[in-house]
Amino acid sequence: MTEYRKPTPAEIEALTAAGNSAENWDAIEVAQDFTPAQLSGCRLEGRVQIGRGARLRRCTIRNYRIGEEALIEGVTALECRRESSFGNGVRVAAINENGGRTVRIYDRLTAQTAYILAVYRYRPEAVEAIERMIERYATERRDTLGTVGPHARITGARFIREVNIGEGATIDGASLLENGTVCAGAYVGIDVQARDFIAAEGARIDGGTLLERCFAGECCTLDKHFTAVDSLFFANSHCENGEAVSIFAGPYTVSHHKSSLLIAGMFSFFNAGSGANQSNHLFKSGAVHQSVHLRGCKFGSSTYIMAPAIEGPFTLVLGRHTQHHDTSAFPFSYLVEQDGRSALMPGANLTSYGTVRDIGKWLERDRRTVKRDRINFEEYNPYLAGGMIDAVNTLNSLAEAHPDAESYVHNHALIRSTQLQRGLKLYNKAIVASLGAMLRNGEPGRADGTGRWNDVAGQYVPRREVKRILDAIANGGIDSLEGIDRAFDRIAADYDHYARSWAEGVLAQLLGHAPSPEEIAEAVTAGERTRETLRKSAEDDRARDCSPAMAVGYGVDADSEEEKMQDYHTVRGIR
Repeated sequence: MTEYRKPTPAEIEALTAAGNSAENWDAIEVAQDFTPAQLSGCRLEGRVQIGRGARLRRCTIRNYRIGEEALIEGVTALECRRESSFGNGVRVAAINENGGRTVRIYDRLTAQTAYILAVYRYRPEAVEAIERMIERYATERRDTLGTVGPHARITGARFIREVNIGEGATIDGASLLENGTVCAGAYVGIDVQARDFIAAEGARIDGGTLLERCFAGECCTLDKHFTAVDSLFFANSHCENGEAVSIFAGPYTVSHHKSSLLIAGMFSFFNAGSGANQSNHLFKSGAVHQSVHLRGCKFGSSTYIMAPAIEGPFTLVLGRHTQHHDTSAFPFSYLVEQDGRSALMPGANLTSYGTVRDIGKWLERDRRTVKRDRINFEEYNPYLAGGMIDAVNTLNSLAEAHPDAESYVHNHALIRSTQLQRGLKLYNKAIVASLGAMLRNGEPGRADGTGRWNDVAGQYVPRREVKRILDAIANGGIDSLEGIDRAFDRIAADYDHYARSWAEGVLAQLLGHAPSPEEIAEAVTAGERTRETLRKSAEDDRARDCSPAMAVGYGVDADSEEEKMQDYHTVRGIR
């Protein structure tokens, strides 16, 4: 630990000669090996601690601890004007604009803890217990001095007020930061304005982004004049240009376009096309409605959804939808606008190469080092496979109720008979593939994963385990934020065992008895064959996207079809 001392009279004289001044030199503390050359043109007010090797140039600092080797240069005001928790404990009205799902943020917040706070409002004892834990945490962080961590860099900034800055963090050209925490390794850039915020490890906030009451999770990027209020962004999310209000952006939520508007919704592994608009336009009772877009949903350009609505995982949405659809029972679907109605193509996304590409790229693009948010990347898992089993049951029920119908309506979505039959075939193939994949891993009897599963903001968890965690929080068995983290960590560590248990249970239901080792081996082999079939369909989809028919507009000045195709292949990287 660094030992501090008062600057000597000779040092004060040298500091003054270099253009430095202090409100009260007796309130200034420096490291034992301090030299006056570390400061130039600085104004020090209140209590200031200056660590070993820290360099201060042309700045005003009030009530701050400056860590070792930190650099502060050209800063109008770095000040802690009052006792602060530095963004810890701030209330963020996520999902519901009126605050019905408020999440209190803190600098170690995980997607899973935030999910419990936002989603499980029908478990008030657990929610209130977590809020008390966060209040204790925020109280522990309260201080009258701000902190600049070791090796942090703050340059060209204007006003930084009541902001803690972590080790190795960078603030370069920010306009206004107030009541927040910039965690280790995070970056805040030019013209950023942020109030009541936390930027987690490795987050990047840049390009005139405006934030108010927001949490930017690990390795998130918010850039190019993006505007957000009352929103949570978790690991590896990337949002630029557009606007977000009261959203829960789970891991890998992406929006790149200026005209995108996301209001009062929950997203994860999501991509918003240009002009995408998910908003609350029913104001009869105020801004009370919400929409949920489960893992992997994508909006095409100019997609519009009027809240409330919900889509199943990995649904591609095209067109305008105003009838408050609920397609949560149908993963991997297309939801399109046809003659002003919402039409569903169940399972159609299972053969899309885009889905295969998305699932593969997420893991490759995971830039995190702390990995506080727990994320499952498995393509075949109990959550999605269970959803597909439910989808098969629902589609069969629709077909059996009206066997001669040309179309069906389910929760305000139109399903053509031909699409229903195709969906059944695709889902059944994917279920076989899923069971085989899960039976390959894990050990029998290590964990009980039977029953329904949840996607807890990126982590696949047996519903039974979620309830167990909630019960423990409510009755005091889990009494700390670290305890919640440990509970989810334990489940993550045993995921393969839980998933195998679930698959064995489903296989037992299909067979009518507990599967033998030989039957499990047969299921694994069948799964591998079916996965290859599905992957071939996806590769065929990719081939169509790379076919000569897609060469329209290439080789504009070409003299022959050969030159045109050469241009096409070169640009697309097709061999």
